[in-house]
Amino acid sequence: MRQLACGIVGLPNVGKSTLFNALTRAGAASSNYPFCTIDPNVGVVDVFDRRLGVLAELSNSERIVFATMRFVDIAGLVKGASEGAGLGNQFLSHIREVDAIAHVVRCFEDEKVIHVEGRIHPLEDVKTINLELLLADLQMVLNIKGRLEKQAKGKKELTSTLALLEKIHQHLDRGNPMRTFKATEEEAPLLKGYSFLTQKKIIYVANVSEHDLPEMENVYVQQLRAYAEEEGHVVVPICGKIEAELAELDLNEQQDFLTSLGLEERGLDRLIKASFQLLGLITFLTTGEMESRAWPIPRGTKAVDAAEVIHTDIKRGFIRAEVASYQDMVHFKGRLGAKEAGKLRSEGRDYIVQDGDVILFLHN
Repeated sequence: MRQLACGIVGLPNVGKSTLFNALTRAGAASSNYPFCTIDPNVGVVDVFDRRLGVLAELSNSERIVFATMRFVDIAGLVKGASEGAGLGNQFLSHIREVDAIAHVVRCFEDEKVIHVEGRIHPLEDVKTINLELLLADLQMVLNIKGRLEKQAKGKKELTSTLALLEKIHQHLDRGNPMRTFKATEEEAPLLKGYSFLTQKKIIYVANVSEHDLPEMENVYVQQLRAYAEEEGHVVVPICGKIEAELAELDLNEQQDFLTSLGLEERGLDRLIKASFQLLGLITFLTTGEMESRAWPIPRGTKAVDAAEVIHTDIKRGFIRAEVASYQDMVHFKGRLGAKEAGKLRSEGRDYIVQDGDVILFLHN
């Protein structure tokens, strides 16, 4: 399974690069002026999972391997980006390559930090970005239509595609994102070749002040949450400044610092959890003397397909999956204890893997 990517977008100076640095410790440039970021910075982040540490102790594992997620810090967009303003076309092309969008929205006031529009208005910021994404999709459809219309003479197979593109054109022209477009069974396969920006799922990251801790609530966050609920999206409040400080500490120091602030977990962990839920992902686990490891898969994956995530040979020679829940593995102190208690199940290739399943695949 390829590594999932989440693009971090937002207007200039909302805290994108600060957040990215905190999440990845990649040292991406962060300065108090627009267009500090031009090329996208990419960082791979471990998806911290406390269950792996427990399993590693039970199995005496040599190492722990977390699942990972790729974060792409995409340069600040501005009004007119779809027409090329602020190098917008270049930035928009980077967004097409990610699976989901983390839209950072400034929800704090600070006279020392310049706002590109000269005011703090989260909903207007969100609408600015969303409009540019929609306009970019509209322009893409017009470009494709124009190209196919020239090729359509004598090619009846293009008729259906052109009819679909016209429906999409009208849908977007009414201000509707592609997330709300209802394709028929016949149309769905024709859509697969196109990457629409407004089809991607969004997490709104509300960047708040340290003065809003630990609740991370203020009037701006409340406004953003109401807007997101109407769209069917979620809001994850994060204090970029605190996340930057946490990034400089080791895990034990991080937990002490979080506790002192009245927080239970890092913003990174909450953002990744939200990303997994948004993309319909779960995690199954493997454990042994060599390693304890997390494997992200789409919800609803069959055992034989989960085996392929580890190696194609395991899928090819699949015999069965020995499965225990994480809770049973812990309660009965390992695979042997779970087996003796009758909690280790033998599942076939069509078993639907559940989050937290600890699996040993038997294969030829």
